[in-house]
Amino acid sequence: MAIRERLGFTAAEPAPVYGEPFETADGAIVITVARRGVVSPVMRPAGVFVVRDGAATWVPAVDINRIALMGELIGLLAAVITSLAILRRPPWPDLGRHSGD
Repeated sequence: MAIRERLGFTAAEPAPVYGEPFETADGAIVITVARRGVVSPVMRPAGVFVVRDGAATWVPAVDINRIALMGELIGLLAAVITSLAILRRPPWPDLGRHSGD
């Protein structure tokens, strides 16, 4: 059984790419992890494994620009939906009984 099958990777999911481990000044070993895009071969950082005193911890890489872009897009979408709701409001609030003279 191949390692990809043991880890549960399918053909549609690209395997993570591990960098060369290096040791920091305080004795921790850092292993970088990146993932390849599904459509494009561009590598995106996923995070790092930090091995210190025999215990490994995962530190994910956070893309602040992507989070900010999603916030801006959600705000823009909310503004467009609100504008459309105001401009194309239904006519029935204006309908009412008018007493004849």
